[in-house]
Amino acid sequence: MPANLFEPTKIGDLTLANRVVMAPMTRNRAIEGNVPNPLAVTYYQQRAGAGLIITEASQVSPEGIGYPATPGIHSEAQVDGWRRIVNAVHEAGSRIFIQLWYCGRISHPDLLPDHATPVAPSAIRPEGEAFTYDGPKPFIEPRALETDEIPGIVAQYEHAAEMAKQAGFDGIEVHGANGYLIDQFLRDGTNQREDPYGGSVENRMRLLNEVLDAVCTVWPANRVGVRLTPENSFNDMRDSDPQNHFSYFIRQLNVRGLAYLHLLEGDMLNQSRTLDYRALRDQFDGPYMANNGYDKARAQTAIENGDADLIAFGVPFLANPDLVRRLKEDLPLNEPDPSTFYGGDEKGYTDYPLYEEAHKAGVI
Repeated sequence: MPANLFEPTKIGDLTLANRVVMAPMTRNRAIEGNVPNPLAVTYYQQRAGAGLIITEASQVSPEGIGYPATPGIHSEAQVDGWRRIVNAVHEAGSRIFIQLWYCGRISHPDLLPDHATPVAPSAIRPEGEAFTYDGPKPFIEPRALETDEIPGIVAQYEHAAEMAKQAGFDGIEVHGANGYLIDQFLRDGTNQREDPYGGSVENRMRLLNEVLDAVCTVWPANRVGVRLTPENSFNDMRDSDPQNHFSYFIRQLNVRGLAYLHLLEGDMLNQSRTLDYRALRDQFDGPYMANNGYDKARAQTAIENGDADLIAFGVPFLANPDLVRRLKEDLPLNEPDPSTFYGGDEKGYTDYPLYEEAHKAGVI
């Protein structure tokens, strides 16, 4: 029989209750010290019907910050905050990975220690604006990392992986996507280096490989996932040949025995898809997680056809804490409120009703 979206599956040595994943989504609600908001305990536990939850991106160091009020995973206070979330999700019967993040050029001196200049593989200023505590400000030209600085960043990932283990997470996801530091090294539109970290596909993948080597000294590889975005233009990203370049990157990941490969398929800004994602999926030997605009019908077809093993849902999970049940039973969904996506309090965060509550209130 073909696989089903709602049946159990395995990633590494973990059994998931279903193939529905809550995608990582920034919510900008961390409190002082970039500690997870206490409300996040409720927020994540409400959504524990997912077979796997991937947390919002969490910076590996103060230097990795790119947005206001985002949580980190590098201090004891942050570990304590995350531990409460992890325990709540486990009590509700789900699994949870934390996404490790370093923003690189997608930042601003107002957000960084000592008003530092953001770093990147090359000194190429992205188009657009940074979000700061004082409102939007134009991105500035980043500083190209010196070769001898890169091991220090790799060490920050290793430290974050250790802290994630202390917090009790089931695993980690390395954020190699969406125009942040690792993605900036992978794609040739942002990496114009002439040292061992630039030029060839082998060199451009060096940072990702070194980060994976480091975090896999803390976690077994089958508890480590990787997220990539081959053609996403978000954060002013581009690549000259994403089909072939990312085919290479994905093939190299096979030697590691990772928990999964998580691909955002297409461009999140306009939903276009120009690459052959089945061909990319076929390059990877392990569990493949698809993401970007999936509904139930499309998700189930992808699972049945072997186009994916897991489907990550984003915005539908924001508005529907009981999304898995609603999908399974073909129940109507709550409408999301985009004005509450980033920042704020419980409104648009923990107050979306369960199906029974919404139905009784006549909302749906």
